Amino acid sequence: MRDPVWDPARWLPTTRDELEARGWEYVDVIIISGDAYVDHPAFGTAVIGRMIEREGLRVAIVSQPNWRDDLRDFKKLGAPRLFFGVTSGCMDSMVNRYTAAKRLRQEDAYTPGGEHGFRPDYAVTVYTRILKQLFPEVPVLIGGIEASLRRVTHYDYWSDTLKPGILEESGADLLVYGMGELPLLEIMRLLKRGVPFASLKTIAQTAVLLPAGAPLPKNQNWDDFTLHSHEECLTNRTLYAKNFKNIETESNRVKAGRLLQPSGGRMLVVNPPFPTMGEGQIDSSFDLPYTRLPHPRYRKRGPIPAYEMIKHSINMHRGCFGGCSFCTISAHQGKFVASRSKASILKEVESIKQMPDFRGTITDLGGPSANMYKMKGLEQWICDECVRPSCIWPGVCRNLDTDHTPLLEIYKAVRETEGVKHAFVTSGLRYDLFLHDHATPAAQQSHARYVDELVQHHVSGRLKVAPEHTSDDVLRVMRKPSFSYFHRFKAKFDAAKKKFDKVHLQIIPYFISSHPGSTAKDMADLAVETKALGFKLEQVQDFTPTPMTVATEIYATGVHPYDQQPVCVARTPEEKQAQRSFFFWHKPEMRSALRTTMRKLGLDAAAVKLLGGQSAKDEMLAEQEMSCGGLPPMPKAAQPWFRKPRRR
Repeated sequence: MRDPVWDPARWLPTTRDELEARGWEYVDVIIISGDAYVDHPAFGTAVIGRMIEREGLRVAIVSQPNWRDDLRDFKKLGAPRLFFGVTSGCMDSMVNRYTAAKRLRQEDAYTPGGEHGFRPDYAVTVYTRILKQLFPEVPVLIGGIEASLRRVTHYDYWSDTLKPGILEESGADLLVYGMGELPLLEIMRLLKRGVPFASLKTIAQTAVLLPAGAPLPKNQNWDDFTLHSHEECLTNRTLYAKNFKNIETESNRVKAGRLLQPSGGRMLVVNPPFPTMGEGQIDSSFDLPYTRLPHPRYRKRGPIPAYEMIKHSINMHRGCFGGCSFCTISAHQGKFVASRSKASILKEVESIKQMPDFRGTITDLGGPSANMYKMKGLEQWICDECVRPSCIWPGVCRNLDTDHTPLLEIYKAVRETEGVKHAFVTSGLRYDLFLHDHATPAAQQSHARYVDELVQHHVSGRLKVAPEHTSDDVLRVMRKPSFSYFHRFKAKFDAAKKKFDKVHLQIIPYFISSHPGSTAKDMADLAVETKALGFKLEQVQDFTPTPMTVATEIYATGVHPYDQQPVCVARTPEEKQAQRSFFFWHKPEMRSALRTTMRKLGLDAAAVKLLGGQSAKDEMLAEQEMSCGGLPPMPKAAQPWFRKPRRR
């Protein structure tokens, strides 16, 4: 007897047998994805597939097709009636596969068992070229984060080159950037009316590459802004840096212009984005009939790590107005926050309660940032004219409503839902949103309540925050608040712990090494200051340049794209290792080498604070290392290890 929970008919079809079981002789859209198929609102392939299904079209999913054999996975469902949709998945395929040291990651979090070898490098380009080879007459639409952040000339860290927009490299017909529901909805409605795919050139939040000499599509509502050509960027990276400033500025405006970039004799046209989704629009995306489970085909292959982490969590909003220099969230999801309704969130709580392995714990009530729910400008006309990349840097905007009351109401409603024992907050917290000094009286009251209710009810044991660094100079490059805010937050957190007898709770701070602007001395100061606060750091990472961030443009060019001023950058493995090693000052094997580095930097007094007095053995080892020009080795626990990809 078939288990009703795992009946494949509950999922979108993935095989010819599943199509035939539905009585389908053809499909309208086939989605090719680099991720395993998980039918959950946190996985873009499921969202887009369910949305297409809701529009009355037939959609199928081919997940993680084998690109190294006879290409049978790409051919098994035949050609779709309308188009192929291609995505690398929830991550850029290069970020997914490689560390900042360009070594293979420990696991692929979006593959069963965490196994490597199930998606190619530059997956969108590889998949699209194969489809164009097999089905040259069928349009290919690309989307997802890899396509979105590579839509114009971009720096690719893994090849150390400037690459043209991904439409040129892949040969795709159309690109959807950002969160794709609204442009895809418009595309499908036009196609259902019989509009040819080749005519879809003026849809908001899409990009198209026009042939040489082709006239620009007409749209009287958009102003055009021409970027420096791809060829100019190749010869002058200063022009490339200037491009980024204009791209980010237009991306963050309420009324953005259309971007044009000459490339390879053709013209790349990037249409401005749709307005931020309203409550009803975002609810409709989360309220689709997901099973919330991986496809049954994976049941014998092991758990999917990314799914295991979020399966009982709830994403309450999209977008982030933080504008951090190293982060791609605002570039992909948008600067302005789109929040779900309370009813939609509570409906999802009920769906989670029906999951076969739910035991009463909602693992996260959050979003890109834990506490931006329902936050927006007090006066919309001010936001309409604003071009700031961040609403909270260099300080919290006086027009930003930081009232946490709507968020506290959600917390209370969820934790009081029958069957919910715990409702935790594990997304990263922005403490500057409740520590600034010019909030309204109502918002100030909510700020005081927020820390108390968070500590009393919603911290599972460890609360994540991301100061990222201790140096205010580095934090300015990062677009993050002064580390003094972290001290203030820690004091409030510790007071609340004592008040509610929650002394076991911990703050887990996140830090980045080798970020543009950071030096080995800055990292030594970070180690000294965090030690004084009682931390032995766990959540740390080396900066990884990813397309379309301020920090990546600084890394690629050596100058800040906004003022063209030079910024120091750690590029060599030795420089990066020297910075990262300060995270591990507490490991015995690091002491001698770190002392040597600090001596070279003239930080003898700081070395005593960090490492204590020096033994005779330490002195001898330090002298040997200084004579050899040694750098601190990475401790074994911090070194990446390798898993041989399993070939199918």
